[in-house]
Amino acid sequence: MYQPPHFKEDARDAQHGLIRAYPLGLLITAGPEGLTANPIPFLLDAGGEHGILRAHLARANPQGRDLSAVAECLVVFQGPQGYVTPSWYASKQIHGRVVPTWNYATVHAWGRPRVIEDAAWLRRQIADLTALREGARPEPWAVSDAPEPFVAAQVQALIGVEIPITRIEGKWKMSQNRPEPDRAGVIAGFRAAGEAGLAELVAERGQP
Repeated sequence: MYQPPHFKEDARDAQHGLIRAYPLGLLITAGPEGLTANPIPFLLDAGGEHGILRAHLARANPQGRDLSAVAECLVVFQGPQGYVTPSWYASKQIHGRVVPTWNYATVHAWGRPRVIEDAAWLRRQIADLTALREGARPEPWAVSDAPEPFVAAQVQALIGVEIPITRIEGKWKMSQNRPEPDRAGVIAGFRAAGEAGLAELVAERGQP
């Protein structure tokens, strides 16, 4: 990933925080038929040097064959993002030498995938993922709410994947390269557009 120093984010807490907040990662492999990418929801365990990603996908998904064969895969997690118009910049009124851009936060994680066929592992995976997403609901749904024969059939149609992260990179492009008056304009612009989260990130990260 292209990493200008002012956008680089190496803090593990920030990287892991984005993965947990935006867990739908783009799983990318390079197999005999070329590049393949699928959006897959991931769980992140804090073990290992950089963390361990866990997921499951349909057994019928041909990417499973690639995962069994490749030495490395890449998972891309996309966080908050938004268009930045030059009209928000104070510099536009001063000299006009401004162009549009895009602000975003992203984490890229690499590792060697391990395909898992174990039914107990898969049941834990789907139970953990379900509990994570359902836990805050007034009446959370649980895997055990479905009939056991149905759950067993669903598990048979899945494979698991575990990816110990061997390399991880974070990038928070949040107007850090702009002068303070321009950053203030971007913050105000995002707030006016209803993008309070992005405005807060620019305020937090947008320092020289």
